[in-house]
Amino acid sequence: MGTNNERKAPRPNVVFILTDDQGPWAAGCYGNPEIRTPHIDRLAATGVRFSNFFVATPVCSPSRATFLTGRIPSQHGIHEWIDKGNVGPDAVPFTRGEIAYTDIMAAHGYICGISGKWHLGDSQHPQHSFRFWFVHQRGGGPYNNAPMVRDGQLVNEPGYITDVITDEALQFIEAHRHQPFYLSVHYTAPHSPWVGHPQDIVDSYDDYPFDSCPQEPRHPWAISLTDRCLGNREMLKGYFAAVTAMDENVGRIIDRLEELGLRRNTLVVFASDNGFSCGHHGFWGKGNGTHPRNMYENSIKVPAIFSHPGRLPQGRVEEALVSAYDFLPTLLDYLDLPLPEGRNLPGRSILPLLEGRSDQGPETVVVYDEYGPVRMIRTREWKYVHRYPDGPHDLYDLVNDPDERHNLAEDPAQAKRIRELKGMMEEWFARYLIPERDGLRERY
Repeated sequence: MGTNNERKAPRPNVVFILTDDQGPWAAGCYGNPEIRTPHIDRLAATGVRFSNFFVATPVCSPSRATFLTGRIPSQHGIHEWIDKGNVGPDAVPFTRGEIAYTDIMAAHGYICGISGKWHLGDSQHPQHSFRFWFVHQRGGGPYNNAPMVRDGQLVNEPGYITDVITDEALQFIEAHRHQPFYLSVHYTAPHSPWVGHPQDIVDSYDDYPFDSCPQEPRHPWAISLTDRCLGNREMLKGYFAAVTAMDENVGRIIDRLEELGLRRNTLVVFASDNGFSCGHHGFWGKGNGTHPRNMYENSIKVPAIFSHPGRLPQGRVEEALVSAYDFLPTLLDYLDLPLPEGRNLPGRSILPLLEGRSDQGPETVVVYDEYGPVRMIRTREWKYVHRYPDGPHDLYDLVNDPDERHNLAEDPAQAKRIRELKGMMEEWFARYLIPERDGLRERY
């Protein structure tokens, strides 16, 4: 038998905080001087903040499925937010047959729990090796007396749901402090509605100019959400308040980990399921905030922070292009656990980037997105969006036009570039998609 010094250190706990509809601009550590997020900023100060982290789809359910399985929508088959099949006799487990990282973790001794939003179908029954299961019945709803699932029963949960999700998370941490655990804390904040938030926080934004959310002229593709929200200061106050109230709860989680002596043995990841615009480009929403759907940076980029004092660098900003389909291979690599076999995963581990090593340079990375029949390829310099079958298409020079104001898709001088980018994109998707789950079969 080896000595204590020879024994392998215990695997770290993992807390994955996932927000809902948080734009990449909606945190102080991302350069917003107006929104108050001291605890998200605290995670960034004690970890690695990614400035170019992209979701695989700019809408909730397919994006969440990609985080969980490491597979793109044209593999796991979820292409849109799930409207029906979440509860009741017709509930459908849309990720049945997939292998989640929680399945791998549980098979290697982790206790897995989730508190908050699931929104991958069948919210009433635990799936993917979760042993603790307190989830939202659907994907969103009121912030007070929210529709939740507790012990398999449909309930309207008293209290402010952001606080309640945290209460349940803290109880899970306390109960499993002596064994390796994984915990998903999936807030519904700052998803609509932007009413019902703590009034003192709402009022605290009364005098803010909201320069970080310019209410630009209405986008010609904007949908009805924009008509209700564009230029509406109460909606802006509500969005900001939802973020700040959620941030306070992030602080509660960090504090409890520190109080229990778990912080240095816990990886805390903070991210969002998709980005969001609050008047930027003249619309409110994400990928489906316009018709046709968009792939603007604010829709596809999200805040992403990995914090583990004692193991990861602190206060570092990583500029490499990273996608949510890289999350599963990275997490399993971080925990020294095997990848699921036979899944044709499109992502790769970014552990060298997390650890500050130069093995993987950002200049070589390309990211891809899809939202049904809309697909995107993005390099560090260019973004091309192709809307099948017949457009309109987008091409942006991100070096000279980072705000995506000048669409060059019809510029004859860019024809060769478009052919090359489109060819790369189609080759990549052909390598990974499952024909019967191909997003090009979908329609708006």
